[in-house]
Amino acid sequence: MNKMKKVMSFLALVILGFIGRGSPKGSVAQSINEPILKWAYGGCYSSWCETGWYSSPVVADLNGDGHMDIVSSAYSIISVDGETGVLQWRVKSGYDRSVDPNSVDNVGRTWAGIVLADIDNDGNIEIITAHSGGTVSVYDKEGYFKPGWPQHLAENEFRSLAVDDLDGDNKMEIIVGLARLNQINVWVLEPNGVIRTGWPQLNSEEGSAAGIYNDNIGIGDMDNDGDKEVVIPSDTITVCAYDDDGTQLKTNSVYHDHAGHDMDKWGEVPAYVEIEYEQRGWGPCYTEPTARANFSNGPANIVDVNHDGIVETVVIGNVHDCHTSPYTDLFYTPYIFNLDRTRFVANPFDWTEPPLNTGAPLSEDYNLIESVQPNPVTVDLDGDGNLEILFPSYDGRLHAVWLDKTEHGNWPFSVYNPGEGFYRFASEPVVADLNSDGFPEVIFSSWTQKGSGKTGYLHILDYQGNQIYQVPIPEPKGSWNWNGALAAPTLANIDNDPDLEILLNTAHAGLVAYDLPGTAGARILWGTGRGSYQRLGAVLSGNLELSRKQVNNPVPSPGETLTYKIVLENNGPKLGYVSITDTLPSELVFSGNLSATSGSVSQSNGIVMWNGEVPPALPVVIQFDATIPDEISVPYNIVNEVLIDDHTNGVIHRQSRIIVGGYAVYLPVNVRSVSH
Repeated sequence: MNKMKKVMSFLALVILGFIGRGSPKGSVAQSINEPILKWAYGGCYSSWCETGWYSSPVVADLNGDGHMDIVSSAYSIISVDGETGVLQWRVKSGYDRSVDPNSVDNVGRTWAGIVLADIDNDGNIEIITAHSGGTVSVYDKEGYFKPGWPQHLAENEFRSLAVDDLDGDNKMEIIVGLARLNQINVWVLEPNGVIRTGWPQLNSEEGSAAGIYNDNIGIGDMDNDGDKEVVIPSDTITVCAYDDDGTQLKTNSVYHDHAGHDMDKWGEVPAYVEIEYEQRGWGPCYTEPTARANFSNGPANIVDVNHDGIVETVVIGNVHDCHTSPYTDLFYTPYIFNLDRTRFVANPFDWTEPPLNTGAPLSEDYNLIESVQPNPVTVDLDGDGNLEILFPSYDGRLHAVWLDKTEHGNWPFSVYNPGEGFYRFASEPVVADLNSDGFPEVIFSSWTQKGSGKTGYLHILDYQGNQIYQVPIPEPKGSWNWNGALAAPTLANIDNDPDLEILLNTAHAGLVAYDLPGTAGARILWGTGRGSYQRLGAVLSGNLELSRKQVNNPVPSPGETLTYKIVLENNGPKLGYVSITDTLPSELVFSGNLSATSGSVSQSNGIVMWNGEVPPALPVVIQFDATIPDEISVPYNIVNEVLIDDHTNGVIHRQSRIIVGGYAVYLPVNVRSVSH
């Protein structure tokens, strides 16, 4: 099994809550507790907050102190304490203090979700961000630049960011997409900041590509060869798709040899509504109304929609009438493509024509209301083994489309109420089974029209589209006359209690956290923006990459008894069977006090063993004591290693090191100043 699969992202977990009382509807609401505001205005200044955009935050214990840290970005990158929301550090975007310690300006805003990943496979987690001003940054866990970063690649805004190991070399590539009307629109960078051979793309005339105006990039193994492919929707009527080396993916022969036009690459095939226009490569836009799709804001998900072992690409298209001038946008709708760019058909499902007339735009004027981004969420809502496609739309509704191309139950759900006299739009949702009844809930935020004087809501729906709770997001700080949250929530356990929290990166109230009591057993289907902390457009498997081993005193004396702690932290779906083996070195003697917060733990002849399941969000802690013999001469180095096996992604090694008779060395403190 590829070792890098265990380094896969860090899908955070769980749910929401807040301020004010919602109105439960129906019996389902009685088994789900009301969200409770935990804290608000995280990362804000004394009288204002940076404007938050579409970037979802991430959660991890970055410094190994047992407390969860939250990293988020509006313009500057911030870390706040999960329990309290107190600011721990702030770094201006694109700011290198070692080069220019007096810099106070950000490079620009952060549109794409923050990424957490061990990109260079050194056992340490990196923070990856992309910004306006054409800058990509990689920080260590304390917010300092890693060698080779930042990289300034262009003058426009990077709105799309995803990270994955494209070629199976146990190191992760960083893929960014640029909001610029040019066919050169996507870069792939190695962990050291060097541009990967074969990129940027598109660098030929074989196909069309243009600006990437949302977090559009999708990554996955489309052909089951072990390497990853990259799907790039952009501001044109085609979707490009590439191998890891930048080679375009080939199309089915139905797209070849049409009147001398050979559309043998993904980027050459236009996306019309009518399949005959698509297959011949043109439609009668100049003579009659003709519907085709643009993908400037439509992200791609690479998923197996019907669980038959074959991966498809789901992408949201903005269908317009190309007979009008300017083009008239009609509705957003999902397209499902096979590996060869044909449209998905698998009995009884036929997507040779996408769902039609899903809802006309209320407004596309961001001066009136900030634009909705139709990020698709692909999850199984009803437990039938097939994935539904959820996406927010400019019609003021959150849609949920089944593979039969219809919306079931009470879907779509409208956040817009004409009686209010102003517009509301919805964010990308997250999805989790909060009360473990086998059916998930859908959690998302909304925002309001500029000048409305109103704030958006935190919404919780059942899987059939019925509202359970609707609670107002905190009021803006400063002179803003509207608020809400444009970014997808992030679900995570931020305080190490048994329950989950929901994080919102709001427009004008900073970071906001909500408790949701009674969610310790929640099952996460889609836990953050674009599905994971790698922002791939897919849900990753469970992983234990953030697990760690700790000792209470790294510089003990001979004869001293130490307490060792192994923390198993899973930032993905539940891992049903995990085992650990900790063989004490000869210089340590097991001294009892063996315990585990769950699972089965034992010890024999200095070997500590544990097995059990590791759920999402709630760490499993194994603890024991060991004594250093009196006769150890000093100074003496002792390394204790634990082997962690999830029986899926391979074995992870974690060490703790002590120096018997050593001395603690205290270096000068480099104090971070918090800019206001």
